[in-house]
Amino acid sequence: MFRGVSKLNLDAKGRMAIPTRYRDGLVETCASQLVITGDKDRCLLIYPKPAWLVIEEKLKKLSALSRSARNLQRLYIGYAHETDMDGQGRILLPTELREFASLDKKVALVGQGDKFELWDDAVWSRQLDDWLNKIDEEGLELTEELESLSL
Repeated sequence: MFRGVSKLNLDAKGRMAIPTRYRDGLVETCASQLVITGDKDRCLLIYPKPAWLVIEEKLKKLSALSRSARNLQRLYIGYAHETDMDGQGRILLPTELREFASLDKKVALVGQGDKFELWDDAVWSRQLDDWLNKIDEEGLELTEELESLSL
């Protein structure tokens, strides 16, 4: 399980060190093989490869006649990039994905259970404030559709 927020730095080549507390688990569960893709919120999603393959299969089964389904496939599958964690626990974030999420130097790696979200640190802070304000204004009511949704 991936939990918590880690504030990290990208190096000049666009590499990021996975926090030490996750490395052994990633070696065991996916042999250090990860998949990084873009998300509609303009952050990146980082999945252990076996977890990603389940998501990819669900996306591929969506109707090709649905414009929304095709757009989701284009985003999530189209931006998907396989990477391996190196011996020092680093992953390389491809240029196109860094540009997509406006990642520069300071980033926030946010554990989401079976995956990570990777945000530009300043964007993460602004979004977090916005989400907290919306929770105060709107409460935590979820529609039936949202309660059953899982990516």
